[in-house]
Amino acid sequence: MLLAFGCALGIGMYFTFAAVQGDYGIFRRAEIISDAAKLKQELIVLEREVARMENATRRMSDEFLDLDLLDQQVRDVLGYIGIGEIVIR
Repeated sequence: MLLAFGCALGIGMYFTFAAVQGDYGIFRRAEIISDAAKLKQELIVLEREVARMENATRRMSDEFLDLDLLDQQVRDVLGYIGIGEIVIR
């Protein structure tokens, strides 16, 4: 009888520990929820960056050429300056 009680107590303690701290336990669930919230915020930031890059790409495409953006890119990437401009560093 005492052995059965000891086994039942041991099994109960094991399952309680697993329910709280195991791979599918309460603490792991809280960690997953926290990670999901962080990833959602990162997704929002990345979606904004993708939208910005898509807009810039569309503005530099053959169908729609934004001359101001083209001028900015030429100055930034290639280092060109306009005629009559003075560069102060």
